[in-house]
Amino acid sequence: MITINKTHSKLDLIQVILDLGLPIVYSHQDNKKDIQIKLQNYIKDIKKYKKKYPNNVYQINNLQDLKYYLISQNPKKNITIKERKIVMYITKQIISYCVNGRELEWNNYYNDTQQIEDDMNYIKQFGDIPSVRRACFLMNKDMKQEFHFHPIISPQVKNRIKIVRDEKQKVFPQLISKHGKFLLDFD
Repeated sequence: MITINKTHSKLDLIQVILDLGLPIVYSHQDNKKDIQIKLQNYIKDIKKYKKKYPNNVYQINNLQDLKYYLISQNPKKNITIKERKIVMYITKQIISYCVNGRELEWNNYYNDTQQIEDDMNYIKQFGDIPSVRRACFLMNKDMKQEFHFHPIISPQVKNRIKIVRDEKQKVFPQLISKHGKFLLDFD
């Protein structure tokens, strides 16, 4: 019997079940422990044959990969409330710096560009937070900056961003031009 790491939340475990198409029946009334037991029973019963999983964001191809994913820490960067407050404060200062013309004289928080660079290198590891991605985007638009900051985003969030982007493209009306002769009649 494997021990599922406690960093996986109930919703994370349900998402794994859905994405891999596991034949596990669950209810939203089930708590985290119930879902963990159902996953453990599935893994115990499935050992008899090799199961291939469809392409997924978790890079899980077989039963061994699934076990490793469940016993290891959740790859989504879950941070504590205290860390999140610090990251959000730094992010707000960087966004303020970028919006106000990237001038150190107009900013009360930063004294030199090295501080900004250090803060960017710290917050870019929390790329699952939308404000961090925005701060990185705004900093990368700065021509004076010699380094570019690319936020580290988990595969699940990358997939969600891609889905949202695709949905937005479907919603926008497109111009359709038709060629030919048309008769307009105004009565």
